[in-house]
Amino acid sequence: MSLAEILRPHLPYLRRYGRALTGSQKSGDTFVKATLEAIIADPESVPNDDNVRVQLYRVFSRIWESAHVRLTEDPDDNTAQSRLNAIPPISRQVLLLTALEGFSIEEVAKIADVGENSINGLLEDAIADIDKEIRSDVLIIEDEALISMELQQIVSGLGHRVCGTATTHKGAMEAVAKAKPSLVLADIQLADGSSGIDAVKEILEQISVPVIFITAFPERLLTGERPEPTFLITKPFQPNAIRAAISQALFFSTAAQPA
Repeated sequence: MSLAEILRPHLPYLRRYGRALTGSQKSGDTFVKATLEAIIADPESVPNDDNVRVQLYRVFSRIWESAHVRLTEDPDDNTAQSRLNAIPPISRQVLLLTALEGFSIEEVAKIADVGENSINGLLEDAIADIDKEIRSDVLIIEDEALISMELQQIVSGLGHRVCGTATTHKGAMEAVAKAKPSLVLADIQLADGSSGIDAVKEILEQISVPVIFITAFPERLLTGERPEPTFLITKPFQPNAIRAAISQALFFSTAAQPA
């Protein structure tokens, strides 16, 4: 199997990470491209006998860190840029690598080149810095009652308000009509066979709001053929993954909306 074939399955996830880290799909894709160019120039940087995904993200991390990247020069994004720059870059990386990308503590240490003992502290600091900035109304679109209840507890525990819950496309639209959310948590497959993706598309036609998809079918969204949503959590999920994704989604909501 060629190196290109080995890397291809990981690229949609790297694009998601790049977008979340930099605040825009365009900027994130620029770093993904630079990462692939670096690997082509030095294939040994991603040895086949090691964890290829870890090595891929490690190359990306080195390129991103060497660029001293700021979120954007667009004046419309000053709020998000200010918030992002207030959190140390290493804390942002640790937050995304653990909670969004699902890497272990040992893997994050390799990717970000930090000591394992420091990671938990960096993660908690990053989440705390984000949570204190924003309190928001959240809509939950989920047809499994126990999961919906768990999500409501997580949202409330972060200090946000659940402004509505829905189990179907129709119910989601009725909830949005009653209260405009600042964030949407959505499953893909809903109770009556309707689509959470279609519900989100219709919501985004009415309001601009960040979305976190929570699904057992991530392959339906991470196709690599169009901009994927920045925030995608795979079931079964860890509560900390939801917590971090909520913080990140609200954090970047002034700069980039999920597709």
